[in-house]
Amino acid sequence: MLGAAVHRRQYTARRSQGWRRAASPAEALRLCRDAGPSLTPVPPPAILRRLARHFSISAPRMAVRTHLGWPWKAALAIGLVLLVGGMWWLGFDFGQILGGFNRKEIDQRIATLEADTATAQREASGLRARNSELESELAMSHGLQDSLKKQREEAAQENAQLKEELAFLQGFFADSSKPGVTIPRLSADANADERVRYSALVVRGGSAKSDFEGYLTISADLAPGDAAPPGSRTLTVALPDDDPAAAAPLKLRFKYYQRIEGSFRIPTGYAVRMITVRAYESGTAGVRATRTLTLP
Repeated sequence: MLGAAVHRRQYTARRSQGWRRAASPAEALRLCRDAGPSLTPVPPPAILRRLARHFSISAPRMAVRTHLGWPWKAALAIGLVLLVGGMWWLGFDFGQILGGFNRKEIDQRIATLEADTATAQREASGLRARNSELESELAMSHGLQDSLKKQREEAAQENAQLKEELAFLQGFFADSSKPGVTIPRLSADANADERVRYSALVVRGGSAKSDFEGYLTISADLAPGDAAPPGSRTLTVALPDDDPAAAAPLKLRFKYYQRIEGSFRIPTGYAVRMITVRAYESGTAGVRATRTLTLP
């Protein structure tokens, strides 16, 4: 047939020409015409020409490639991924550096700040501990100061009491040679709110054979102050007549001496200007001793 004849002629031509380049279909037809009238072929239909061109030796050239196994393909894919990732990472870093943001420098600064913060926290802890120690020492010093102040006040009170006892003994021995009853000392404290505290010492001189029994009376002259109601006048408070509850502290029963202490209330806005104390003996109407104290 035409296709076989063409193929045979092309094969013969390739062998004779040392397998040179394959002839095209037009050259093959020309060779058939040259061979003689008996071999002149009838032009085939177009579809047959297309099939002959596709399956004949003049078909398009084929490329032969080496086949790669899947491990090599996987290794190449992983390498490609790593390459792309590295390029992206380097691009990201260089982009930050070119953009003015250096991550390494920022990390170094953060590490430096964290170290400084840790150092500051340690110093703050040490300062807090030192502050606690100083506060404890300060509290101890305040407690010691309060204790010393209290001891000083107690010593001052004891000193005043000793002075008072000394004055009492001096007065007692000075008046002991004198017969009769005397009031060598009288004091009053009018600083308390609406109350006046008094203290009196009654001494009996001479050789006493029996106890002295009697009582005291107190007369206080009051003057109106700035807080007194308008139109107030001077008043006199007499004890125990104005305050029967004060009669018990004013009782006297002693052989050589007796100390009398007590208090009485005064009206609001008044101040004590003078206190007079009188000593009476039971069974007699006469005054045995008198003592007057004037207050500023």
